[in-house]
Amino acid sequence: MRGVCAGLPDKRRGRNVHYAMADIGMAAFSVFFMQSPSFLAQQRRLLEGCGRSNCQTLFEMAEIPSDNHIRAMLDPVSPGAFQPVFDATIRTLEAGDGLAPFRRLGDHVLIALDGAEYHRSAKVHCPRCSTISKGGQIEYFHAMVSAALVAPGHTRVLPLEPEFVEPQDGTEKQDCESRACRRWLAAHGATYAHLKPVYLGDDLYSCQPICEAVHQANGNFLFVCKPASHPTLTEYLSGVEPCEHVETLKHGKARFRYTYRWLCDLPLRDGKDAMHVNWLSIEIADGQGHLPQQLRHRPAGGSQHYRRTRRLRPRQMEGREREL
Repeated sequence: MRGVCAGLPDKRRGRNVHYAMADIGMAAFSVFFMQSPSFLAQQRRLLEGCGRSNCQTLFEMAEIPSDNHIRAMLDPVSPGAFQPVFDATIRTLEAGDGLAPFRRLGDHVLIALDGAEYHRSAKVHCPRCSTISKGGQIEYFHAMVSAALVAPGHTRVLPLEPEFVEPQDGTEKQDCESRACRRWLAAHGATYAHLKPVYLGDDLYSCQPICEAVHQANGNFLFVCKPASHPTLTEYLSGVEPCEHVETLKHGKARFRYTYRWLCDLPLRDGKDAMHVNWLSIEIADGQGHLPQQLRHRPAGGSQHYRRTRRLRPRQMEGREREL
């Protein structure tokens, strides 16, 4: 992180360079690292009272810039300037076999995609804000598509580069999560293709443009598939009898029935250019046949409809996920 901060663009000219860009970048990062809204003030007190501070021991900072100077220097910096941090993290983990615990389905990795909103206000806004009308009032917000390497049963996630939802040059239409996801795949899909990724996402991602973008990035997908948003696929399912496999497993004193159903080569949407996908349904019921929760997904190259019961403990679910 310090190496990336040292290479950030410096708008200063001449001899007016008292603080190094590495110290300025690490000073901003330290606030999030320590999860303290008043980190810099706290560090100054430590520096005065003890002679040393975490700024020196943890972040190797020579001096502590002021809050205003940090904002003035970092505001013009593009978020893309920090992307090498993510690249270096993955390369380091690969070199030390640190990705082995994340491998699933053989030698694949799972990359979860999801939208995240990190600012909303009816008053504070900027030219890059997205807008929404709520009760006759315009609200401004910032959002992004976040990506992360995940694995069932693993207590860690590895965040990857985000893609921000913001106005784009050359378009009058407001930006959205779907287009941001496709930009992420175009920009970073080739970088992670050698990991054999399976992309995960909710129902918003199970549309043909995103599925095609995943294939163009040499990836597979496991996306949520709701009947209401996929009428063509649902219509095909209602007219045929899917393949089925049923097994009963005992967990302690309780018995659970697992019903697997699947169909291949179904159109994702209406039209001659429709992409064909696979659909999979998993139902997990207790001894009384209760199915209180419903979740639907699409597996690599297709769709999955998944149901589970609240009575099934998380550890039992993780065991079944590993087997699947």
